[in-house]
Amino acid sequence: MSLVKISSNYWMDLFKDDPVRPNLNPKFRLTENRVNFLLTQDFTKPSAIVCVAFTKDIPKTEKQLEMYSINKLSVNYDKAIFYTIWSYSKGSGKDILFNTVFWLKKNKPEIKRYITMSPKTEMARNFHLKNGAYELKSNRETINFEYII
Repeated sequence: MSLVKISSNYWMDLFKDDPVRPNLNPKFRLTENRVNFLLTQDFTKPSAIVCVAFTKDIPKTEKQLEMYSINKLSVNYDKAIFYTIWSYSKGSGKDILFNTVFWLKKNKPEIKRYITMSPKTEMARNFHLKNGAYELKSNRETINFEYII
């Protein structure tokens, strides 16, 4: 499996498949302090996608995510906020999550915390708890889970 940074039009049409935050357009995902990755086996078919924002603070809402990841406000950021993740094949969600953390540790050493901004669903809860996260905070609209890696 290969981790590919999405930075061009080639893979960006896959953002429409996002079951968590389909309302966030490609411009939002590809600007400011945000990064997106694709996991693929053969560079023709996606296995999973993850979208991450870099912030100083922990967002509870999409509006806070947008505000906190604006360049001017994200100076000295130390948190990677995983705000959406989805897979096309079983087990790929976990694989992309940990491959992305590995990439961040190597390429963004200033990141000290790995936190989600997850929907309040049993599927999200089960996924993160099963993969070693703990529930950091339950908010009105979202839940923040943290991975200690």
